[in-house]
Amino acid sequence: MSITLLRQACVWTLLLAPVPALAQDAVKIGILNDQSGPFASYQGIGSVVAAKMAVEDYGGKAGGKPVEVVAADHQNKTDIGIGIARRWYENDGVDAIFDVPNSSIALAVAGMSAEKNKVFVGSGAGTALLTGEKCTPNTVHWTYDTYAYGRGLGKAIVQQGGKKWFFITADYAFGHDLEKQASEAVKASGGQVLGAVRHPLGTADYASFLLQAQASGADIIGIANAGDDTITSMKQAAEFGLTKDHKLAGLILGMNGLPALTLKFAQGAQIMNPFYWDLNDDTRAFAKRFAERIPSKAYPNDMQAGVYASVIHYLKAIDKVGGARDGKAVVTAMKDTPTDDPLYGKGYIRKDGRKIHPLYLLQVKSPDESKSAWDLLKVVGTIKGEDAFRPESEGQCPLVK
Repeated sequence: MSITLLRQACVWTLLLAPVPALAQDAVKIGILNDQSGPFASYQGIGSVVAAKMAVEDYGGKAGGKPVEVVAADHQNKTDIGIGIARRWYENDGVDAIFDVPNSSIALAVAGMSAEKNKVFVGSGAGTALLTGEKCTPNTVHWTYDTYAYGRGLGKAIVQQGGKKWFFITADYAFGHDLEKQASEAVKASGGQVLGAVRHPLGTADYASFLLQAQASGADIIGIANAGDDTITSMKQAAEFGLTKDHKLAGLILGMNGLPALTLKFAQGAQIMNPFYWDLNDDTRAFAKRFAERIPSKAYPNDMQAGVYASVIHYLKAIDKVGGARDGKAVVTAMKDTPTDDPLYGKGYIRKDGRKIHPLYLLQVKSPDESKSAWDLLKVVGTIKGEDAFRPESEGQCPLVK
């Protein structure tokens, strides 16, 4: 080979070779969620703001390197979500992905994170499969899951006398799992499930579904969906007059949806949540700072607070390990270190990746009780984390012997 050809070959080799140096210059956190669809106001830009606040509050560095936050919209499409995750991991030097509402995408990202030895922390994801059959040594499930919400609220409402149920369920992994958990809790508590109907993500007209629920003879209509789907279905149920004779159980009715639903329609409804902005001085201070930075001026919900708390704990683990490159080692350190932050308080992460903390039974205030725009809920009960989440021995997680 001539000297000229040899030089050309060397140049092409350098141009085509991966460049890991850029990935090592910083710890990179990716916030992957819905920023334009039915979950946008529940996670969206709010989760990005929460992650950036966590990085700033931690000091901006972990493992001796600066921490960067990047974000992308998965558009609730699994192929788009996994494509972003692959590009982040293979080309952009992202070390961990957080949030990921939409359980189908979350399960795919969890699998890829294990394959690439990165870290996945689900703060917006709901499916309990993440700490069950689909658990990985690279996954932490932080905020909530379908088992805790479905079982907790199903049991509570049956104990209050709501024994006959009909479900309106989102037709994807999250909705199916949520309905399953709530149904099992209802039956175990002495109630009946009279039927269910499935609807696509982003449904605008629930008339036919509501008519089936009304004709079922149920006392309780379980709304097993999330985001704008929950608000639209519950609002239309109220407009149809179903709330006169039926009680609506919004299994994932989040605080951010209440202004659109209005306290008039939602008052008295009960929800499960591990976080509320008005719990204590720390949560109130965070909510004020958060609202000043988010364009909508909304207060943070549990999933956005979960991003903040989990990023803080992730950065602590990086400092303990000494770097972010070995995802499995970082998750092991997260599990070995008790959790402690201003929003979720003290807790821990089990072997299966489930973060354990208390859940609060919250009741929607009446319009007369509310004193300000985000004064929407009051605490009516507390459930210990060990009682709220599925027992580790029952999840069939391969990591648990």
